[in-house]
Amino acid sequence: MNNNIIFYLMGGVAALLAAVVIAYVILSKKMQKSEYKRIQRLQEGTKQSKFSTEVLFQKLYLAYIKIPFVRRYALKIRRRLEIINIDDEYNTRKGTAKILTRALVITIPVVIITIMITSTNYLLMFILLIFELFMIDTLIDGSVDKMDNKILKELIDFFSEIRHAYHEYNMVEEAIYQISQDDEMSVSRQGEKIYEILISDDPETELEKYYDIAPNSFLKEFAGISYLTKEFGDRKVNGASLYLKNINNITQEMQLEILKRDKLNYVFQSLSVISIAPILLLEPLKNWAIGNFSFTAGWYEGKAGMIVQILILILTFASYILIRKLKDNGSTSINTKNTENPWQQRLYKKKPIKTVVDLFIPKKGTKEYRKVQKHLKDAASPLKMEWLYVNRITLAIVTCIASIVIFSQLHVIAINYIYTEPTSDYNLIGGMSERNKRKAMEVTEQDNKILDQFRGKPRTTTDQIRRAVERLKFYEEADNEEITAAVERIEEKLGVINAEYMQWFELLLAFVFAIVAYAAPIWLLIFQVKMRQLEMEDEVMQFQTIILMLMRIERVSVEIILEWLERYSNIFKAPITKCVNNYEAGAWEALEEMKEEVSYIPLVRIIESLQAAVEKIPITDAFDELDSERDYYQEKRKESNERLISRKGMIGKAIGFAPMVCMFVGYLIIPLVFIGLTSMSSTMSSMMANR
Repeated sequence: MNNNIIFYLMGGVAALLAAVVIAYVILSKKMQKSEYKRIQRLQEGTKQSKFSTEVLFQKLYLAYIKIPFVRRYALKIRRRLEIINIDDEYNTRKGTAKILTRALVITIPVVIITIMITSTNYLLMFILLIFELFMIDTLIDGSVDKMDNKILKELIDFFSEIRHAYHEYNMVEEAIYQISQDDEMSVSRQGEKIYEILISDDPETELEKYYDIAPNSFLKEFAGISYLTKEFGDRKVNGASLYLKNINNITQEMQLEILKRDKLNYVFQSLSVISIAPILLLEPLKNWAIGNFSFTAGWYEGKAGMIVQILILILTFASYILIRKLKDNGSTSINTKNTENPWQQRLYKKKPIKTVVDLFIPKKGTKEYRKVQKHLKDAASPLKMEWLYVNRITLAIVTCIASIVIFSQLHVIAINYIYTEPTSDYNLIGGMSERNKRKAMEVTEQDNKILDQFRGKPRTTTDQIRRAVERLKFYEEADNEEITAAVERIEEKLGVINAEYMQWFELLLAFVFAIVAYAAPIWLLIFQVKMRQLEMEDEVMQFQTIILMLMRIERVSVEIILEWLERYSNIFKAPITKCVNNYEAGAWEALEEMKEEVSYIPLVRIIESLQAAVEKIPITDAFDELDSERDYYQEKRKESNERLISRKGMIGKAIGFAPMVCMFVGYLIIPLVFIGLTSMSSTMSSMMANR
């Protein structure tokens, strides 16, 4: 029966194989006569026989978006590149794959090295691997920032060619179209988009849409000036074209911005690495200290060493975050976070979680609510009030749980060290020989037998330990002095082991750390506000340039100027937006209300000039000093940027070097000095006692 089944199976397989061969022959004959053959012939000569990086990056992109963890970063890069490569899917995919591949090539070896270095310390390994996720963000942001800077530098040449084309065609849209045909420049795609806006049926609406996706404020200014010139016409000012003069003003602004970014990159290029370096040096430094000064092993491998390690890791993490915030380009940065439906919003939608979060959110209209809302506005944060409190509560809960886990792990580390520490007298410098180490471990194993008997029994007496020691074969030939020394040593170890359990003050500390973590997002917002305040002068000077470009264009009103200021504002966006919304109810009153809200004197002067232009004098007369003192303002802008970079550099160096200094002082120098002096003191005391 079994043989028949086998024959039937073999026959079925043979028949199936024959059917596949027949079907293949029939299909191949049909395909030779069909359209498929014609397509194959058309493809001949177009396929690349050699290796192509273009094709490789396209395939890598398709692979990356299928990998769950990598997909998040691929989409993040894509959102930024879509702005730069308007409607160019091929280049967007290529750029995404290229940046992500570069980040992975750097990150994967670092992860492997981290695992190798911290293979014996799983807690440190876990923390470092989590921390290295943030490194990927830095690498990605840096790569995309390079593309932003490339566009800025290309814009200098683009505007230069626009000037020549405008002289030739004397039409804004034609000049932009001709220069945008250059496929080698990334900015050409932006020029094509602006040209499409200018020739569209509703350019004003299309222009508003472009303002939302433009990669930088300078392209917004160029698009707006081009539209106003096409709409209202160009005019001569002191014998020169107003349109070309405005382009020259934008070019000067870009040159200052490029210099500012280059100097900031130079100042901060090594600070991120310096702030991260301590976490990779902790284990090598620990191994070096133990190898050369064996008396430090108890500190480094015990609870105290682990606590200092964790503190350095927390300090490194905080420094890294602050350095990133400090280096931020401010108004030129682009937010790529998913602000439509982030994880905070998805979490907040769940009814039980919403109920809990609402208990923490201040009631609308209260002083606390207005204070937090002001922090969010002043920091230009994309977070909503609900999302901020989801962040705060989540961070507090995670910190509390992590603190409890770490405290329990510290107790385990302390107990394990007692069980694994070689029991012997240490030399002040150098380590033990292999022979001495074997003897010391043998003593430790004998001690462990006694410890296992009395562990968890705090009422154990010295006599009980002595009787247990005397029963061991190891101490059969030992004299009374050796047994007494062993009993004292074991009693001391047992006291440490029985004291290592979760205590009430550790739970209290966990709640204290949770409270600190709950406040951390607010502190970070305050830090961002302080950093943005450093750039107030830079933003007001940009306002002056915008007014200078608009004030000589016919039919430009104070309301149009305010709309432009709102569009390009960052630090002062809230009061300007409020003024624009209230303008129809009364221009003077709206400006007066904005003046009361703003305390920065240079902006107050601009508001007073706008008030004068509303009722008394023309706009050109109200801001005539901007044109006459243009050179002075340019030099002042340069000097302001120098001071800004210098101040940011000083703050950045203090923050960036803090983890490194704490590592060498707190993790190397202080332990060596303190433990060394303690060892010398105990050695001298023993010598004096023996005399």
